[in-house]
Amino acid sequence: MSVQIHPTAIISPEVKLGENVIIGPFSIIEDDVEIGDNTNIKSSAVIGKGARIGKNVQIFSSAVVGTQPQDLKFRGETTYTIIGDNTVIREFATINRGTAETGKTEVGKNCLIMSYCHVAHDCLVGDNVIMSNVAQLAGHVTIEEWVILGGVTKIHQFCKVGKHSMIGADTKVTKDVAPYTLIDRKPAQVEGINKIGLRRRGFSPELIKEIELFYDTILFSGQNNTDGIASFLKNNIPSPEVNYIIDFIKTSVRGIHR
Repeated sequence: MSVQIHPTAIISPEVKLGENVIIGPFSIIEDDVEIGDNTNIKSSAVIGKGARIGKNVQIFSSAVVGTQPQDLKFRGETTYTIIGDNTVIREFATINRGTAETGKTEVGKNCLIMSYCHVAHDCLVGDNVIMSNVAQLAGHVTIEEWVILGGVTKIHQFCKVGKHSMIGADTKVTKDVAPYTLIDRKPAQVEGINKIGLRRRGFSPELIKEIELFYDTILFSGQNNTDGIASFLKNNIPSPEVNYIIDFIKTSVRGIHR
């Protein structure tokens, strides 16, 4: 099947289209955009200047990808929005391109960005992330792989969310979220680890037990992070996964939700 472009779509002559791309009615695609094979852009979507859209991506009606950042420091510099293969962007979601600070906003492969979500400038969203309806990322947020954000989740700028974590609906996140944890309540706090998610992704019962023991030691024993880590290491030889958590906590700039 060749490229299909609806006659009402407005497309810059500078756009590079892969094989079997479909562009629906009334969509607008600006200069310097690249769209990979088998991608489907549905009606009334807007793809801004500098977007790089991967293969097998679906962008639904009225989604806006790659437009100027909502940052008063932006001066029209050349920046990009990168969308990974097999990602789905639903209706009215908005993804702004980067600023001069990082040069790009990036969403990984196999992500689901549901309706009315927002990914602000300079964000980095890893592979296999799910953002439920109306989840909102401020600028410079990092979401690592396999994270699930509940509906109406709000992430403060410069926060980092560790991989395989899950944030409950309508939660306001103002600090970093440690890997493998389950965050909920108002104000946000750790409820435990994301056991169901870890089981589904093939973590062994032994590894899940070790991760749970680690968090019990540093979050639920009355110790602070430093003392809790030292206590755990005194009695246990950590797996690579727990070493990763320790590095995440030690390098956190904003501190972690406890």
